Amino acid sequence: MAGKPERGCPFTRLSLMNSITVIFPDGTQNKFESGVTVLEVANSVSKRLAEAALVAKVDGQLRDLSSRLEKDAKVNILTDRNSEALQVYRHSSAHLLALAVIELFPETQLGIGPPVENGFYYDFYRKEPFTPEDLEKIEQKMQELIKQDLPYERFMMAKPEGLEWFRKRGEELKCQLIQEKAADEFSCYKLGNLIDFCLGPHIRSTGKIKAVKLLSIAGAYWKGDEHSKQMQRIYGTSFFSKKELEDYLRQVEEAKKRDHRRVGKELDLFSLQEEAGPGLVFWHPKGALIRKEIEDFWREEHLQGGYDFVYTPHIAKLDLWRTSGHVDFYRESMYSSMKIDEVDYQIKPMNCPFHILIYKSDMRSYRDLPLRFAETGTVYRYERSGVLQGLFRVRGFTQDDAHIFCQPEKIEEEILGVIEFTLSILTNFGFDQFEIFLATRPDKYVGSPEDWDRATAALRRAIDSRGLSYNLDEGGGAFYGPKIDVKIKDAIGRSWQCSTIQIDFNLPERFDISYIAEDGKAHRPYMVHRALLGSLERFFGILIEHYAGAFPFWLAPVQVMLLPISDRHNEAAHQLQARLMQENIRVKADLRNEKVNVKVRKAQLEKIPYMVILGDKEVENGTLAVRNRFQGDLGTFSFEKFLELLEDLRNKKSVRP
Repeated sequence: MAGKPERGCPFTRLSLMNSITVIFPDGTQNKFESGVTVLEVANSVSKRLAEAALVAKVDGQLRDLSSRLEKDAKVNILTDRNSEALQVYRHSSAHLLALAVIELFPETQLGIGPPVENGFYYDFYRKEPFTPEDLEKIEQKMQELIKQDLPYERFMMAKPEGLEWFRKRGEELKCQLIQEKAADEFSCYKLGNLIDFCLGPHIRSTGKIKAVKLLSIAGAYWKGDEHSKQMQRIYGTSFFSKKELEDYLRQVEEAKKRDHRRVGKELDLFSLQEEAGPGLVFWHPKGALIRKEIEDFWREEHLQGGYDFVYTPHIAKLDLWRTSGHVDFYRESMYSSMKIDEVDYQIKPMNCPFHILIYKSDMRSYRDLPLRFAETGTVYRYERSGVLQGLFRVRGFTQDDAHIFCQPEKIEEEILGVIEFTLSILTNFGFDQFEIFLATRPDKYVGSPEDWDRATAALRRAIDSRGLSYNLDEGGGAFYGPKIDVKIKDAIGRSWQCSTIQIDFNLPERFDISYIAEDGKAHRPYMVHRALLGSLERFFGILIEHYAGAFPFWLAPVQVMLLPISDRHNEAAHQLQARLMQENIRVKADLRNEKVNVKVRKAQLEKIPYMVILGDKEVENGTLAVRNRFQGDLGTFSFEKFLELLEDLRNKKSVRP
């Protein structure tokens, strides 16, 4: 085997005579000999820190604890209190899974094993499918390997030598990865009998893994290409403690109950029709009614917020997408162009160029700005069939899109307005926990550094002026401008990326848009991309899972179900239905010849907010026996009192039951 583990292959001993300075996060400094390991640095601070250490950040880069410091460096020792350490911990858990698999099933070829948001996975190529029983054996083997406290050892290989080594072991998939991604010399990790091409870093040893669980087996295509090898993907998760793992597993079970694909089918909200093609959503009457309510509310709020509505075509000449840069930078997500009158046309993957053309249709003055164009525009983007997922990942979807054109000096005011607008909209849908991320200039970018600095500072001040906390995503901005992303937390604690606010220095330049300023000269406006819900399809899926299908009253497709006790009460039900419909209450009557408790159960399963039971007593007294889907029987109401309750829930967009 080429190369040696770093810890067994010390650098030139002459370097140990040189002194380096290590700067800690609190600003304190200490001197060490060049070549000192990060773990030794941690141990110099305290044995407790060294024992708790999982990985380190050296000059902002994640590094193994065994890595050696050859020059002055800023060092931050990461423990189980740090989210970045959790990602490394899970990456190491994926390698542990791979080792367990090759020990039990030596003929298996290894794919990739990254950490993901809530755990990790590893892709394997094997002729025989893994079974649930195999999963139990693999997890048991992982526990055995944890007890062995095996070290994760990093070493380097020269590319030709490494390719030959992996080829001899029959690891053709690893050879593909090395050919595509590896430098002339690349890093590998040894864990027991496992040797894997990997950039790392990893935790010290398997004994540091305290709580791990394998979750499921799924099919996957190699590199996401449906024309490539069919892989078997084993999903797992790991946490720093058994309690955290148990809490997560409870959340997973709850998520299964709330899965929008299952609930959507049970409540007849939407479908995905293979006959029409994957990734294309069919909104059924109940789902379409909820969508209408969402869009009506969205439009009312935007009108009050100073936006103008626009509608744009679904296709445009391919040259438009060349001007915008999508042909060069986004082609893999665009569908093939079509010929119309010998001219190439393209179905739109985005709305932005269309809104710019509307802006360019007239001369604009500073007095016209800001212009805020909003559209619920349907776009089409290619997604591999292997990554399609219900409403969350589709090929055709409707964005609640808006673009703001404003003077550079007004950008902070506009951004603040968008932030407040975003939080207000999301709160009305029942979300009140937010995570905000500010993403700054990446290494490759367009526009001047001065514009980037001004725009980023404006974004930061807008967030600060609202008194909001945020996470800094250094270098995470798009190449065309800095951005703010807003994540929401649902009822069971999961985070969802929905809203984004992005400044764009690219498209205004490409389309050469301008406005006449007070000095009488043409100036370039700032352009802001803005989506609040993201896509209506994905947001609807999130809503389904957030409420487990039991939508708040203002969104429920059927708000009231009338339940006459016997046939002789049907006429009273018809009259009550007509009165409620006149008040724009969505109401139906269950006139089946069934016992009332059967009707109640059906209404409960359909998650209808209110039920009204009508019997002899109610018909005689002109009263209503009202039942709530969560609270049960509420007692007797007059029509006026019941209507007042319903109108209050509807008008306030209440998320109460």
